[in-house]
Amino acid sequence: PITIAVYSFTDKTGQRKPNDKFSTFSSAVTQGAEVFLIKALQDAGQGKWFKPVERVGLDDLIKERQLIRNQRETYEGQNAKQLAPMLVAGIMLQGGVVGYDSNVGQGGIGARFLGIDGNTQYRTDEVSVIIRLVSVHTGEVLLSSGASKTIYSVGTSANVLKFIDAGTKALEFEAGATINEPTTYAVRIATEAAVVDLIKQGINKKLWEYAPLTEEEIAKQANRKKAN
Repeated sequence: PITIAVYSFTDKTGQRKPNDKFSTFSSAVTQGAEVFLIKALQDAGQGKWFKPVERVGLDDLIKERQLIRNQRETYEGQNAKQLAPMLVAGIMLQGGVVGYDSNVGQGGIGARFLGIDGNTQYRTDEVSVIIRLVSVHTGEVLLSSGASKTIYSVGTSANVLKFIDAGTKALEFEAGATINEPTTYAVRIATEAAVVDLIKQGINKKLWEYAPLTEEEIAKQANRKKAN
């Protein structure tokens, strides 16, 4: 696996959570998207593509290593066991959530008959992410990848209005439900798609390549073909 560093992957949109009734100070997208990027790198190829190293909490890591070093020197003296060196990365990832467009599209459909009606409405938002692969040795941007994910919101309602008792009394009934796709889920999916695209670009540009199949994997593929 390629050792890779992720320092930050933040919200660069500056967007606030959309609200038609009052202003809100809540951010539209997550402020900790780097956890999705690190997880996507760890899961790529079942952990065979990348080996992420801790850089988001680098200050805390250095402080903890310093604390261990001081404790060992205090209680074990000059012959204290040295800490293992930290892994260094030859490449690093930069980028973030660069776009959040609300109310990109909306529409609906409904019908009414004899005082009974139902309708469905939808709205779509879109979130976009960009990642860059940078060489630590030269500073060159080796690859750049991006992905977008549409966020769907759907609302359904039904209404009944009937007059009973010779038209002197009204019966009213109303029910509805709204489903909003989580923005955080959309950020995760877009981030994973960007990592997959980055891997494909790296293969096309000969930065890395697929490992050759082992004899066991070749035998498994042959057995699957026979079974089919």
